[in-house]
Amino acid sequence: MISLKDKHALITGGTSGIGFAIAQLYVECGAHVTIVGTNPEKGARALKKLCEFRVSDDQKIGYEKLDVSCHQSVKETIEQIVSHMGGIEILVNCAGVTRDKLIMKMSEEDWDTVLDINLKSLYNLCHRLVRPMMKARYGKIINISSVIGLMGNAGQVNYSASKAGMIGFTQSLAKELASRGINVNCIAPGYIETEMTDKLTVEQKRSILDTVPMNKMGSPRDIANAALFLASDLSDYMTGEVFAVDGGMTA
Repeated sequence: MISLKDKHALITGGTSGIGFAIAQLYVECGAHVTIVGTNPEKGARALKKLCEFRVSDDQKIGYEKLDVSCHQSVKETIEQIVSHMGGIEILVNCAGVTRDKLIMKMSEEDWDTVLDINLKSLYNLCHRLVRPMMKARYGKIINISSVIGLMGNAGQVNYSASKAGMIGFTQSLAKELASRGINVNCIAPGYIETEMTDKLTVEQKRSILDTVPMNKMGSPRDIANAALFLASDLSDYMTGEVFAVDGGMTA
């Protein structure tokens, strides 16, 4: 198995779904991991579960309450995490929300909430962490976008815009940081079995699977495997890339 021993990882949206799957795999591979989210109860449950996957007693596993859309809160929380962890070499931006509506029914709040959490959060986190990564001349930044950012979807103009923005952000930041030993890459998941897809009807799921050549949904672990590769030294010569993990949807 790939080793992340002695690496320090911060994962936003790490209390459930894809973010938790990434956090779990990183812990299994020996990393020190901090997850952040807005719900302390979910955070406590996720933290307890993550501790069960420790491979050594000295692994640091933590949770911090954080609204990633708030610039000042990110600044203060990152300072606390760095003080406790001793640094962050791996950043996974996985926090995300949806507020799906046709644009004629979409409120300004629906638009702002999705753009602030899904996209502005990248600026907030990277703004605080890029400088120490540059000083260390090492870092792995992994942004979790979506195939919807590549192909669009009716009723999701806010979500699609935020996820497409993440791709542009990734490619631009990769060029800024490439000479400093920092890799910036993006994963675009397709339809993944999470709490969100559990709410779909049988007919909706069947319609989705008709667009997936592999004729099945992926699992959070599928995305975690890609995130592990991008966090490891195996991806050292890859930056600015968008990895679609989607069962062939965008092939």
